[in-house]
Amino acid sequence: MQLIRLITTVKQLPYFTKQNLGLALGKEGEDLNYWIKKLTKEKLITPLKKGFYVSSHYQDTMTGNPEQSELYWMYLANVLRLPSYVSLEYVLSKYNIIPESVFSLTSVTLKSPRVYTSPKATFIYRNIKRELYGGYQLLVFGDTGLIIKMAYPYKALFDFLYLKKFVSDEGTRKYVLKEGRINWGALGKQAKADFSKLAAKSGSPKMEKIAAWLKKERKL
Repeated sequence: MQLIRLITTVKQLPYFTKQNLGLALGKEGEDLNYWIKKLTKEKLITPLKKGFYVSSHYQDTMTGNPEQSELYWMYLANVLRLPSYVSLEYVLSKYNIIPESVFSLTSVTLKSPRVYTSPKATFIYRNIKRELYGGYQLLVFGDTGLIIKMAYPYKALFDFLYLKKFVSDEGTRKYVLKEGRINWGALGKQAKADFSKLAAKSGSPKMEKIAAWLKKERKL
């Protein structure tokens, strides 16, 4: 009966917490911990981080719909560490700006960096200063009304280069123009203009130099 009540309660939820499980089961303390271990072992729920879970039932509802499944995991990346938005390598790969396939959900946050590894996905968070937090679009996940924050391609590229460590200006220049295999052609005219404007007002000498090199090579 308790298991039926649990499934009825959480099967419509995109995620839930330990507190949610406790209320659904009417359990607390060690009794609740026992049930969580049992449900995890039986693969009815999956922990994404301590106290944060998703149900197998909810995931199964998206079987056969890769687009909705991707949006779901991006939504989870948003709520797993608030505030944050999906950016960096994940978005760059999605828009063919970098050639590598990326399987981790990479995000930018105002909080400290974190990595959450689960049986279903790896979530990576990089910190950026408040003045540069933004430049994301809002997507809607299915008919749920849930909102997903994902960086525009130009902003994902800015975040990536801004946060990437380089040992010298020459090393930076070589990476940006050639070694990084960045597909600057994947950015449209407006996106290139937005990248240039952001670099100019970012207060980052590195990003200002990158924009200057790119303009000289007619990539922006």
